[in-house]
Amino acid sequence: KYLLLRGDKKRDYLNYIFEYKNKKYRRLSMKIIFFLVLGYVMGALPNGVWIGKYFKNIDIREHGSKNSGATNAYRVLGPRYGIMVLIADALKGFLPPFLASRFGVSGNMLLVIGVLAIVGHSLSFFLNFKGGKGVATSLGVFLFLIPNVTLALLIIFILVVYFTRYISLGSIIAAAALPILTAFSPIRNDVGRIPLTVMTLLIGIFVIWRHRTNITRLINGTENKFKLK
Repeated sequence: KYLLLRGDKKRDYLNYIFEYKNKKYRRLSMKIIFFLVLGYVMGALPNGVWIGKYFKNIDIREHGSKNSGATNAYRVLGPRYGIMVLIADALKGFLPPFLASRFGVSGNMLLVIGVLAIVGHSLSFFLNFKGGKGVATSLGVFLFLIPNVTLALLIIFILVVYFTRYISLGSIIAAAALPILTAFSPIRNDVGRIPLTVMTLLIGIFVIWRHRTNITRLINGTENKFKLK
């Protein structure tokens, strides 16, 4: 079509194409910025603290391991509210990349949005940039990005906890296995294998680092064992 046009019409056509692509790029950029912010804000929601205060008038940061995540919520508030926190924390990892994908965001940007949700959970501005250890929120992110790997990690986690009664050990081993399984598993949503593997490696290291006090207690034999209530 362009070759058939002459003179001013050819120039006008080029201007039209340029303006169209420029508007499309701006819309996509604003959409990506929105979901990046949404990822962090949703990740930062302190579900464990809010659920504890609302239902039991307890700040779980003042009890147990003093962590705001699902494990301490289970220990302090009981199974019902602990499971509630687990589901809520997983959802805030799953929903940002899922919603972004429904609005046309794809590729590695979905990974970045998910990572921001994990960062938000661990460094929540609601809690003076403190938070949980990122396990449940990571579960939600990777349940969307790499569901097969997530299922395998969940099985590994359950087996480790079942035989050792240490939730922290299950989380540490699952975090260590995350990048290894990711490197050899099918990937969807046009996410690049190398960026995803690198990010899962960094997230695995981050989760293990967040468990450094648990590692010390495991070595010393003073780590709390998981008990069904």
